[in-house]
Amino acid sequence: MVGRAEAQGGNRAYAVGLARAFGGAIIFGIPLLMTMEMWFLGFYLDRGRLLLFLVLNFFMLVGLSRFGGFERTSSLFEDVLDAFAAFAVGVTASAVILVVFGIVDWEMPWSEIVGKIAVQSVPASFGAIIARKQLGGSDEDTDEEEEALQKTSYGGELFLMMAGALFLAFNVAPTEEMVLIAFKMSPWQSMALVLLSVLILHAFVYSIGFAGQHDPVAEHGFRRRFLVYTIAGYGIALLVSLYVLWTFGRTDGADMARIATMTAVLGFPAAVGAAIARLVV
Repeated sequence: MVGRAEAQGGNRAYAVGLARAFGGAIIFGIPLLMTMEMWFLGFYLDRGRLLLFLVLNFFMLVGLSRFGGFERTSSLFEDVLDAFAAFAVGVTASAVILVVFGIVDWEMPWSEIVGKIAVQSVPASFGAIIARKQLGGSDEDTDEEEEALQKTSYGGELFLMMAGALFLAFNVAPTEEMVLIAFKMSPWQSMALVLLSVLILHAFVYSIGFAGQHDPVAEHGFRRRFLVYTIAGYGIALLVSLYVLWTFGRTDGADMARIATMTAVLGFPAAVGAAIARLVV
């Protein structure tokens, strides 16, 4: 009887976690599920680049599982299963919504159907993997996750920044407005945007009273904090931005000056994403 009760409790907890994951996938995926540029990306995006992006996204999900995933995990194997579950939820939620919207129909070539669903599954799976923290969990879960975040290593901090940068950069990179902004900006405006990005990144994490931010007293002065976290975080945001631009074909045929400007433009939301990553994950 006790074993059956425990099994039923475990099944119910899994069902609740699954429903929460679908909720997170829909919430985080809706902006791009209703974006025309994303529909076209699934049609023309280079399949090799898309496959590489999906593989890297999966490894990102494995890492995110440790900080606040779909279910509570205690080993790498469980993190991998967690990532598979989140990815499956992202694919399923994206497929259902795209079919309901009429963006995907069965008369399309299979390569186009798979491409459209695969592209949309990235933000949806991100929402699924962090759903337990964002959409509610037990007080015990929350306390354990907060304690884990406080013990995060330097490498873990940089990983979270990369995850946050990737998510926000991915939301902006497909849009034509991003290219238009880069075209209209002068070199001086690009430099001003870089400076603004760095200042916002530093202020969000270390100056404004957000939950989960570092304790300035525990660090060794402004210079070390600025170099080790802020500059490193912005460097990650720029690398993520450049990679996303390459994945979406934005760098194809562009000269170095245009690529640099587009990277600076996309680096702005990426820097904000890096700054708020600890608040989201």
